[in-house]
Amino acid sequence: MTSPVRPTTFIEGPRLADALGLRSLTLVSETFQWTGSFKFRAAYEVASHVEQSLLIAASSGNFGQALAYACSLLGKRSIIVMPRTSAAVKIRSVADYGGTVDLIDVGTIGRSARVAQLAEEHPDAYIASAYDDPLVIRGNSSLGREIAGMRVLPEIVVTPVGGGGLASGIVIGLGRVGKAIQVIGAEPLVANDAARSLRAGKLLANESEPQTIADGARTLSLGKSNWEILQNGLASIVEVSEEKIVEAIRTLFSAANLKAEPTGALSLAAVLQSPGLFADRRVCCIVSGGNVDPALYASLIA
Repeated sequence: MTSPVRPTTFIEGPRLADALGLRSLTLVSETFQWTGSFKFRAAYEVASHVEQSLLIAASSGNFGQALAYACSLLGKRSIIVMPRTSAAVKIRSVADYGGTVDLIDVGTIGRSARVAQLAEEHPDAYIASAYDDPLVIRGNSSLGREIAGMRVLPEIVVTPVGGGGLASGIVIGLGRVGKAIQVIGAEPLVANDAARSLRAGKLLANESEPQTIADGARTLSLGKSNWEILQNGLASIVEVSEEKIVEAIRTLFSAANLKAEPTGALSLAAVLQSPGLFADRRVCCIVSGGNVDPALYASLIA
């Protein structure tokens, strides 16, 4: 079956680039991807390459939606473990795409613990990680290859970092041209396990699920497979304040007419947070998704 993954959308932002002191700015928007985020690239790669007919995963929402839809396309089933605090729009969408939603109170049981329970109940199921899986990295690498095919290559690619699946895919997908491009991660300051890991030279974890507005970055740590790639593949990680995430959401709305979810706005937030790092450079910001509750979004851009 031919992959149904949609090509990404490249948006040039000359006026925004001037305002930010950049030589050029390209927004790489995955908001128009199936299920509204880059996660479909990974989810379809996983669902189409494993033999199992039932897939179980934990997700704040985007991977869950993507996996549910990918499974529905392939005639498979999915169970998605989601925190009760997940965006309501994402919970509804998982169900609408055909997935079975399993809501948990993360204060009572962790995502991985609940997935382990379900794995015992369904021993023939495939346990799908949203980021720590070679198939996930391979699926996300298709976005890196699209960036590598740009007519004028950027000097810097900025990518959101949560579990590391997207960032790892970007590093791998850039391939040979990646030697001429800096890949910089953007991570919430209150969820900075990846930045701390990079500084320490070893994989570190958050003690508990970070309560950042960027729900896609509420991970305990990078995946082990991702860390092996990112410890050498990332030039640096910018730790972004919650205020800069909100500012980036507003900027994307007002200056680019683009709706981004908080995690999707992390890359531009990194430019706003550390402008000197990007001054007079050709910058490519990945807007990883646009799935956000309407009420929350309205309050953020007001």
